[in-house]
Amino acid sequence: MAYFNHVSLVEAPQSACVPFPQYISDIIGICYLAAAVKNDVETLSIPENYYNAGIFTSFERLLKKQPAEIVGISSMTGAFSNAVRLAEIARKHGAFVVMGGFHPTALPEEVLKLSCIDAVVIGEGEETFRDLVLHGPGREVKGLVFRENGGIVYSAPREIIRDIDALSFPLRSLRPDRYEEKGTDYSIDTIHTSRGCPWVCSFCANDQVHKQWRGRSAESVVDEFAELHSTVIKKRIKIWDANFLTSIGRVERICDMMIERGLTNFRITTETRAKDLIRGERILEKLSKIGLNKVGLGIESPNAGTLQLLNKKNDLDLVSTAVALAGRHGIGTEGYFIIGHNHESEEDTMAYPEFAKTLGLPQSVFMVMTPYPGTKVFEEYRRENRVKSFDWDRFNNFIPVIETERMGSSDISSMMVYCDIAFATLDSMLRRNRERDVLLVLLKDIFRNVLILGGNKVLDADEISEIVFNAFLRFAGKAGGVVVEKTLPPSVAPLREPCVVTLRASDGKSIDITLRQREDRREVTMFAMSGRKTTGRHPVIDLDILIRFVSSLKGDMLMEILYRFELLRYNPGKRYAVFFSLLRKPEMVFQAGKMAALFARSL
Repeated sequence: MAYFNHVSLVEAPQSACVPFPQYISDIIGICYLAAAVKNDVETLSIPENYYNAGIFTSFERLLKKQPAEIVGISSMTGAFSNAVRLAEIARKHGAFVVMGGFHPTALPEEVLKLSCIDAVVIGEGEETFRDLVLHGPGREVKGLVFRENGGIVYSAPREIIRDIDALSFPLRSLRPDRYEEKGTDYSIDTIHTSRGCPWVCSFCANDQVHKQWRGRSAESVVDEFAELHSTVIKKRIKIWDANFLTSIGRVERICDMMIERGLTNFRITTETRAKDLIRGERILEKLSKIGLNKVGLGIESPNAGTLQLLNKKNDLDLVSTAVALAGRHGIGTEGYFIIGHNHESEEDTMAYPEFAKTLGLPQSVFMVMTPYPGTKVFEEYRRENRVKSFDWDRFNNFIPVIETERMGSSDISSMMVYCDIAFATLDSMLRRNRERDVLLVLLKDIFRNVLILGGNKVLDADEISEIVFNAFLRFAGKAGGVVVEKTLPPSVAPLREPCVVTLRASDGKSIDITLRQREDRREVTMFAMSGRKTTGRHPVIDLDILIRFVSSLKGDMLMEILYRFELLRYNPGKRYAVFFSLLRKPEMVFQAGKMAALFARSL
């Protein structure tokens, strides 16, 4: 009989909402823990609403209905304050509270200063958690840190799990409802086909938990895919390995088995290195057949010196080759960049989006340097007193908590917006033929950036407005106001007249953003003006109104909308079911009306 027989598991949600549906948690980590102890305990439970703020009420309700003797809480750094709140609820209901994950692994003694937490699991949790459940806290449980006689005790370190095939598949059947999907039916889900990483980048905490790379067998991976496969719904599967293509032979075997078994109704996303994508050229067609449609490439910086400081073993000359290879097989690529390096200036950062374009990347994400506990970057920035906030809520890759030699936090935020607009927004504008379509592009992309900035709870509406406006102001300062130009193919109809949209700030300053045709070329120009007077009758984006609207939105509701529209992208036949589902919720209809009104007001 186990020491703890009634177990509850919960993954703390991130404090700041990041409006990308692929980042929504599928709680695979705690499902692995559940699978590790399912045959040893009497009850196992997970609260509803684990992916949003409703988790606290549902967790309280769960523990009243189904008391737990032990509660296991998994926490990333950006979720730690929510993890503490969950621990306090568990303690109130008399449970023994153990916490694990990246943040507690990096800072176990800081975590154990909190009276609501009894123990911390260091590193990979399945074997340590099972031993804890079976035997209770003690020195014989390897990989555990706990309080004893007023002090903190570290048990012997636990070795990594070398045979990860020996782990049971995540117990997805325990997962509660998420947007009317539950258990194994989630239309967005996660599979880990390996653990660890061959590389030790200075900004990454993977080495703290998973250490060296270990791959699952092809047979094990394909059997898990088989559990998720559906002929009715094409699911989006995130192969969330640190580097999926570390072993090309293993991945080829996975592809061969999936094709042979007809497990191809997926839309798969993964991450790897450019060099490994090139090494895997011979299997790209097979990867495309099983549904791989996007590969994330961690490029980080166009500057060789910066990459060396990050211990990033990247060969930038190979990135464009990798992007082209993937594209020829119908596989999209997305570049990941980090801005806010200690020695780089705003001028250095302005080169990032242009560099991303030269690589031929169809998509790019620009994040800010975040010094996560347990990384070399954290020690470096803390030693130099450049970490300006230890509010863990703000550690989410998009909120700057540092200052550099040449940029403050506000400058870094503005450069993040600048890079996003320079890479994605302007090129999208060049392909539009109507003023209202230009307005939609700008509204959508500014909306996204305002949402991300809104996660930084120290910024008020005026500061967000200033950050966004200053990002556009950097374009307006370019010579002649021409910020981008492009020759379009003959198949694109000429633009009959210029399209103008004005961006207006709270202090009355404004920027006219103009799309016009110049013979066979199109160009976007921006000109700043000091007053509210504009150059004519055309759409106006009032930043004050837009920011107030965004701040009135509920993050949970917005994520549900994004999630459902992500489902529609690869299941267009489900559009009526999705729309009717949304229409059944009055608040959704109300918010959709507000969005329509915002667009109409801007025209």
